[in-house]
Amino acid sequence: MNTGIKLVLTLIVLGLVGCGGKEKKQESFTIQKTKTEKTETSTAETNTDKVPPSKRVDLTNKGVGAITELVLPAEIDDDLVAKGAELFKVNCTACHRPHKKFIGPAPEKILERRTPEWIMNMILDPERMVKEDPLAKELLIEHNGSPMANQSLNEEEARAILEYFRTLK
Repeated sequence: MNTGIKLVLTLIVLGLVGCGGKEKKQESFTIQKTKTEKTETSTAETNTDKVPPSKRVDLTNKGVGAITELVLPAEIDDDLVAKGAELFKVNCTACHRPHKKFIGPAPEKILERRTPEWIMNMILDPERMVKEDPLAKELLIEHNGSPMANQSLNEEEARAILEYFRTLK
């Protein structure tokens, strides 16, 4: 029995020696905050970066292309709307839905965000717009590099689609 007690005591001592005596170290870190000044320019750039191009309002950019000036009449031309709706259905619905994003942006309320000239130039010559217009380039990136297909529409057809867009509220 004497040997058994010695063996148990030895195991207890070894257990205490093996487990004890070690201090637990806590790792810590500090973050130093530095105060930065924001200028109006940097704030404007930051706000522009936060708003996706499809939601950004730019009513000064007329785009790049043949249409440099377009004044829309106050009244909507119902015959032109009907023609534009049909053209949109045939040529655009593979990528666009009137009221929600699909492959491309929704044209709903587009005239609250873009000039009529920009819209017409985008419809008539999307390749040139993507190459030369900064906003069109950003839209291409936002929509995963899916370029707008050129539907080879003439100015009258593009104008009809634009008139249809005026009714999408």
